[in-house]
Parts: sequence; C-alpha cells; structure tokens
Amino acid sequence: MNGGTILVSRRGPVGWLVFNRPDRGNALNAEMMDALPGAWSELDGDPQVRVIVVTGAGKAFQTGLDVVQLSREPAALRDMARRTKKADLRLTGWHLGVTKPIITAVNGVCAGGGLHFLADSDIAIASSRATFLDSHVSVGQVSAFETIGLARRASFGAVARLALTGAHERVTAEDALRLGWVSDVTEPAELEPTAQALAERIAENDPVALARTKRALWRALETRLTKARYEALGEHW
Repeated sequence: MNGGTILVSRRGPVGWLVFNRPDRGNALNAEMMDALPGAWSELDGDPQVRVIVVTGAGKAFQTGLDVVQLSREPAALRDMARRTKKADLRLTGWHLGVTKPIITAVNGVCAGGGLHFLADSDIAIASSRATFLDSHVSVGQVSAFETIGLARRASFGAVARLALTGAHERVTAEDALRLGWVSDVTEPAELEPTAQALAERIAENDPVALARTKRALWRALETRLTKARYEALGEHW
C-alpha cells in the first residue's frame, strides 16, 4: 500500500506501517480502520519482513478517532461503537494476532485511541517532541481499553492519572521514559533511523524463536506465570 491513509513499505527485513493523515493528526477515519487489518496481515505474512515498525506521518503519531469525519458516516460510527462494545477491535497488531515483533515509534502527539498502539506494541520508543494524553473523560466517555493495556505495561498510578485528568494534562516523552512506557527517547530526526537500527538488530535473530518469545512474554502478562513459561517451551501445564 503506497498511498491512502496507511502507508506500507519495506526497508530490508523491516516492514513499516505509517499512519498517513498528517493534516488530521493521523486520526482514525473509516478508511484507515478498514485498511489496518490488511496492512498488518500483509507485513506479518511477508517472509522477508522480520520486524514491523509503526509510526505517523507529519507532526502527530496518532490522535484517536476522527469523530468529525465519522459523524458524517453514521454506518462507520455505528460499526466502531459496536466493535468497542463487544471488544472486537481490529486496529493494532495485538488485536489481530500479529506474530512478528512490533516497534512503535511515537513521533508526536499520541492521544486517546492512539494509545492502543503504544500499549499493544512489544517495544516503544519516542521522539523528544512526543506527548501522551487521554481525553476520553473530558468528552464524557469511559477510558478503558487503551489505558488498561497501558497499565499492564507499567506504572498504574501514572496511567490512572492520565486517564482521570483527561485533556487537562499531558505526559512528556521524558516522563514516558521514566515511567517505562517507552524504552528510548531520541531527537526527532533520529527517531526513524533509531527504530530501523533496533529492528534490524532484532531481525538478526531466529524468526521462530522471536515469535515464540513474543508469545511467551505476552502470555506472561495475560495468564498465570507458570502456564506461560511451560507454553513457551511447547509443553502443556
């Protein structure tokens, strides 16, 4: 996919998935939501791609639902509401069962639904100009899936503060590093090269071992520790 709201490209063993609505803060519209499952599937199914990097075009990373656009498309809005209610989201690699390692490179504002991609990545890094906020409660909505996923990564108290303060407070990239939400902060111009270099280092490893290690780490968050460890070895517990 070389055009449209999602850009998919390959740089050696690294697949790139780029949100491409820079004039709208890369907010999710119906076209982008429809394109995401296919983009993830394309990269996950490509044997030449070992690692996937997610980032945004322009100054924002991802700013959640484009409610203005969706309000003009009642069917798309109803479909998104139905999927949210049933926890049937199809946005991130985690939602769609992507087996390859995923690096999220947060290049700017990451807000609301954009936090899905941060919470569901295997590794996250950020530009020094990145900021994080969750405005759900400020518009009368419950903050749930994104912040629950983020709290699973690290720092429950900080996540609770993010969710409960809504649009009134932002977390900086340096604070996100301190809280363990991201593992590295770079200068803006160095974000993509840093993500590419990290992905290439990961790609040097055995792909089967990478997939099983990724699965074991996530299972450890989602299931009992002993069960996750046995499943990592391909055994039953």
